[in-house]
Amino acid sequence: MESFFASLKKELVHDEDYATRDQARSSIFEYIEVFYNRVRRHSALGYVAPDEYERTHNQPHR
Repeated sequence: MESFFASLKKELVHDEDYATRDQARSSIFEYIEVFYNRVRRHSALGYVAPDEYERTHNQPHR
């Protein structure tokens, strides 16, 4: 979790100036759901995005 929050701060929040909590919430949600989980590569997953990792490593067993 510490690594996630460090990434969130470094890649998004540090450079933003939110006028409202709703604006911050929307921006952070988009970062997590659109970028962090689908695009951003994670070293712990062999430098692939979580969505890609799930597709390639969690195939149904037959």
